Amino acid sequence: MKKSLLYPLLAVVVLLTAACGSQAGENAPPEGSAASPTPTPRAQVAENSSGPRVLFFGDSITAGFGLREDQAFPALLDNRLDSLGIEAELVNAGLSGETTAAGLRRIDWVLQNHVDVLVLGLGGNDALRGVDLSSTRENLQGIVDKTRASNPEAVVVVAGMMIPPNFGPDYAREFAELFPELAQNNDAILIPFILDGVGGFDEYMLPDQIHPNEAGHRKVADLVEPYLLEALERVPQQAS
Repeated sequence: MKKSLLYPLLAVVVLLTAACGSQAGENAPPEGSAASPTPTPRAQVAENSSGPRVLFFGDSITAGFGLREDQAFPALLDNRLDSLGIEAELVNAGLSGETTAAGLRRIDWVLQNHVDVLVLGLGGNDALRGVDLSSTRENLQGIVDKTRASNPEAVVVVAGMMIPPNFGPDYAREFAELFPELAQNNDAILIPFILDGVGGFDEYMLPDQIHPNEAGHRKVADLVEPYLLEALERVPQQAS
């Protein structure tokens, strides 16, 4: 049943990021490390596939915490592109517990492979930790800069997040504004809120009431699909 108040919808984002941090485990890049291993892609088409390469780079929302590989929204989008006859290679490089600082360290390793589209879904764990938002902003910009340095024509999609006002109205507002600012400054495509219509809705959450369930990931895929299609349209025709 749908919850009627905005606060529960936003509060679930904080609970989700809290779980991200607790579930990072041995796969999470250690703080202060210069590099970290590349996670096994969780949603990747066959090696002989052609078309643009799309990298989903985020935290447990991207990784599909608690679900099988084929139930996470990047894998669902992979199937949808196949059904539309669109050739593309979708790689899920989501990692539970990822902060923007850890993502900035990890992106160099991931970018050893060419990227045509970057779907950037980090920031929630920074807010959980009360990170100074100037650092979050710099880290996200650094990830975009490294991606564009490696692949100058890469298309960037920024997945926006929100936090509840108990973090302080100024902090919450500044956090929410980070994502449209990042998109605007980098000619990127903005998804205003990656959990819109999912967070705070019981029917789309796992029993822990923290992470989206299979139906929730289908809703996220519904939300992301038009932005992904727009990004693929921007990719130069020679990309493969």
